[in-house]
Amino acid sequence: MKRSASLTLAAAAAIALSTATALQAQDIGDPQAQVGPNPPLPEPHQSLFPTMHLADVVGWKNGETPSVPQGLHVAALATGLQHPRSVYVLPNGDVLVIESKAPGTEPVKRPKDIVMSWIESWVTSGGDAGPSNRITLLRDADGDGKPETRTVFLDHLNSPFGVALVGNDLYVANTDAIVRYPYTTGENTITAPRTVLTPLPGGPIDHHWTKSLVATPDGSKLYVGVGSNSNITENGLQAEKNRADILEVDRASGRWRIFASGLRNPNGLSWEPTTQALWAVVNERDELGPDLVPDYMTSVKDGGFYGWPYSYWGRHVDPRVKPQRPDLVEKAIMPDYSLGSHVAPLGLAFYTADALPAQYRDGAFVGEHGSWNRDHFNGYKVVFVPFSNGMPSAKAEDVVTGFLTDDGKAHGRPVGLAVDRSGALLIADDVGNTVWRVTGAPARVGAAQL
Repeated sequence: MKRSASLTLAAAAAIALSTATALQAQDIGDPQAQVGPNPPLPEPHQSLFPTMHLADVVGWKNGETPSVPQGLHVAALATGLQHPRSVYVLPNGDVLVIESKAPGTEPVKRPKDIVMSWIESWVTSGGDAGPSNRITLLRDADGDGKPETRTVFLDHLNSPFGVALVGNDLYVANTDAIVRYPYTTGENTITAPRTVLTPLPGGPIDHHWTKSLVATPDGSKLYVGVGSNSNITENGLQAEKNRADILEVDRASGRWRIFASGLRNPNGLSWEPTTQALWAVVNERDELGPDLVPDYMTSVKDGGFYGWPYSYWGRHVDPRVKPQRPDLVEKAIMPDYSLGSHVAPLGLAFYTADALPAQYRDGAFVGEHGSWNRDHFNGYKVVFVPFSNGMPSAKAEDVVTGFLTDDGKAHGRPVGLAVDRSGALLIADDVGNTVWRVTGAPARVGAAQL
């Protein structure tokens, strides 16, 4: 009780301080102004405690759903899950739902760490009781959006996130290793033992623990995203070894190399269908103000360096990092497209099907988990970014919203995305413990749109 009371007082003090500093750190106004290839960047603003505005979790009541525009329909594909972080569609149409809990907590070194740990417990469900760290299989044989089969496909995993199937080999990116299982089409569960393809940077700190995974079209390589072990190297540079990188892994041998670096927390690894370039969405750094630093989506170049921790949005130097590395800043690549500051993108799915209305073809859906480090919420939605000739070509559009209540509480938070065999968009909602399915609206005059 004493510890709880102390944390409460510390948190209250921190919130008061962060609120006061938020008044000094004026934002740019409409956060949508930062969406696009050339976002306005204000001057950095540092404070003793970061600005914190957090959404209490209330979940979804029976019959409640997110909101979608006219022409779309959204419904739950599965409910009652335990922290669904990503979704993966097998060739036969089965949907794998990756349910994960965070692997642990970071060491407490500063007063801010105590406050951050306590406050983050409000807005995450990683510590809740109940089964997780597993993969659930959903089979909807008739395509009506109501799975007839729901089974535990794989269990006793270590904070899994990414999945990739190559032939009869199913790869799972746990937080500390890529592991392989034999897969047979149509099976409901895998009981065969795993084989470790390669270890990955994991604990004991493991700040950004999600490991996104994608295979090359020919299946010879795997690409895995490894996020940084801190916000901005506060755990020391040694803790960042082989982190804030995308690794290229040889599938035959397990040997790997750094494909691209300086990406604070890369997720949603996907192949752009026109150019076959690798793309990712990236969570940028916090605690420089409400409109720094923009999170982004970008094509990823072999050997490219994207700034973290020494600079952001190309060559804008982060003053907090010591020692400075002007040689690396000079090489820093500017991202292709800003999604706005602190939206926390975690999911990316290029849309090549034709089941949704025409305006959602030739582009990418992005799942934005939502902000905590700004006074006014940003993110908490799924957006669509139109593409032309392999590059973003217009402003991002809100597609799936309503994850926040009118008074700023969280029904849910979108994470990973996928497109199912019918062309519907699937959304993993890790706080709402639901997988949502977005389809074209029924062709009925006057039909209600959810």
